[in-house]
Amino acid sequence: MAAATAQLASFETGHGDMVHDAAFDYYGKRLATCSSDRAIKVFEVVGEQVSHLADLHGHEGPVWQVAWAHPKFGSLLASCSFDNRVIVWKEVQDNVWQQVYQSPLHTASVNSLCWAPYELGLVLAAASSDGSLSVLTYQPDVSWHADKIDGAHPIGCTAVSWSPAAPKGSLVSSKAPGQPVRRLASSGADKCVKVWIYNEQSRQWQQDGATLAGHADWVRDVAWAPNFGLPMATLASAGQDGKVVIWSERQEGGWERHVLHDFGAPVWRVSWSVSGNILSVSDANSTVTLWKEAADGQWQQITQ
Repeated sequence: MAAATAQLASFETGHGDMVHDAAFDYYGKRLATCSSDRAIKVFEVVGEQVSHLADLHGHEGPVWQVAWAHPKFGSLLASCSFDNRVIVWKEVQDNVWQQVYQSPLHTASVNSLCWAPYELGLVLAAASSDGSLSVLTYQPDVSWHADKIDGAHPIGCTAVSWSPAAPKGSLVSSKAPGQPVRRLASSGADKCVKVWIYNEQSRQWQQDGATLAGHADWVRDVAWAPNFGLPMATLASAGQDGKVVIWSERQEGGWERHVLHDFGAPVWRVSWSVSGNILSVSDANSTVTLWKEAADGQWQQITQ
């Protein structure tokens, strides 16, 4: 199967089945891929030259997604699979990887995972078809602590995304920055998006505000836009109904819904640029498009 590099060149991954995800590390120098062949592969990417570095075997089912941790925590890679597990891998020496953690929390396929902003520490969230979310936190000298949000989306969670750590509006506030924010967005087969916040007093995750209902079918993906402490919080959601919805958090509370586009086919993934002003959309027509918000608030396609 072939995967794309940043230069839109293609290469043969060596996977024996469909490739489900490809993720660059923080520096854009290494690429991890995962597949229905149960394997994860790691490559070095220099320009259009791609070199195979390692194969990671440990899952017993198709591997849906991979994600690199921030480099301040070392060379760590997380993966999730149909086998109900999340695995955290560590590069213990050059191109030699070991499993350092397996999550035992879920009873069905783990469909999505996402590392928290580094300001929150080494924290990983995952979404499962068993309807729950899990939040895995590494605590030095204690190993991993696991929290579970049961019944987050009762008929199945499809995706999870962390909010930026900077408190909303902190960049333009005259007050000293507050504590980093612990918020998550999730999507599910219940056609909904939900936002979750960690209550420091009760030490539990709880739903933050009303459920965001705006799709007519499964919500396949959700992505929280970077905002660097600006007053606006923005989410994008991708639907089986063919629509991408932009959600903007109102100052007085609640979220405003705006349909970016109806693609006429299921939309699999949405992903924001680092600056948070460009959205990448991949759909069932095997098409990836880029979108940007214009000055009048309308979203315009910037690729054909």
